[in-house]
Amino acid sequence: MKKITILTLSLALLTACQAEPKREKSDKIIIPKESSQLLMVTTANWNTKEGKLQRYEREGQSWKKIGEPVEIVLGRNGLGWGLGLHSIPKDAKYIKKEGDGKAPAGLFTLGNGFGYDNFEINFPYSTYKVTDHCVDDSKSVFYNTIIDSTKVKKDYKSFEHMRLKNDLYKYGITVNHNPNRVPLAGSCIFVHIKSKKGGGTAGCTAMKENQIIKILKWLKESKKPLLLQLPISEVEKKITNDSLK
Repeated sequence: MKKITILTLSLALLTACQAEPKREKSDKIIIPKESSQLLMVTTANWNTKEGKLQRYEREGQSWKKIGEPVEIVLGRNGLGWGLGLHSIPKDAKYIKKEGDGKAPAGLFTLGNGFGYDNFEINFPYSTYKVTDHCVDDSKSVFYNTIIDSTKVKKDYKSFEHMRLKNDLYKYGITVNHNPNRVPLAGSCIFVHIKSKKGGGTAGCTAMKENQIIKILKWLKESKKPLLLQLPISEVEKKITNDSLK
C-alpha cells in the first residue's frame, strides 16, 4: 500500500454495491508461490479474542518456523471471514462487517509498516502524523484508505487518527483487507502494539512492542509476506501443507 497523498489501502477509487460480500464455494486456501514469508495467527475458536502468531519462511515446498510463537490479541468479538486472497465459504457463519469488533479471517497481503518516527527496514514504511486519517465511513470516497486530511476535501464523518496520544500505533503494519473497499465490509485493519490492559481490539491484531519491531525487521518486500488468520478448526480444513499445521 503506497501513498497517493498518503493513500494506502487502495490506489483506485472503486465503486462497489451495497450488497453483502459474495459467499463462494468452500475451497482450500492456497498460498501464492511467489510469497515466501507468512505471519500465521491461530485461535482456539471463532469467538475468542486471544491467539498465537507464528512466523514462517518457505523453503522449497515446505515452510520453516521462524522464532517462537507470539501471544496476540485480536478483535474483541473474535474472527469473521474477511475479504482477501481466499474465498468465503458458502456456509460461513461468521463474516466480517464494519464495526462488528471482529478481526478478519483468511489470507491477506500486507501493505506497509508504519509508525511515529522513521524506521529503516526492508519493507515499505510510512511515518504518520495526527492529521493522517484512516477513513472508516463507508459513504466516503476515501473509505478504507489512509489519507493526509490536510490535502483532500473531507467527505467523511468517521475515521481513526494514525498518530495516537498513546503508543498503540507507534509501530504497525497495514493489512490489505477489503482491498476493493466494499462498503460496510470492514476497514482500517492493522497489526499494531497491544494495550497494557490486554483487551481485545476493534478488529486488528496486536502484540507487545518488542515483538512487532522484530517482525518489522524480519519482513522483506521481495518475499511478498502474507497474513493468515484462522481458528485451529479451519486450519485443518483449509490448509493442505502439513508444515503449516
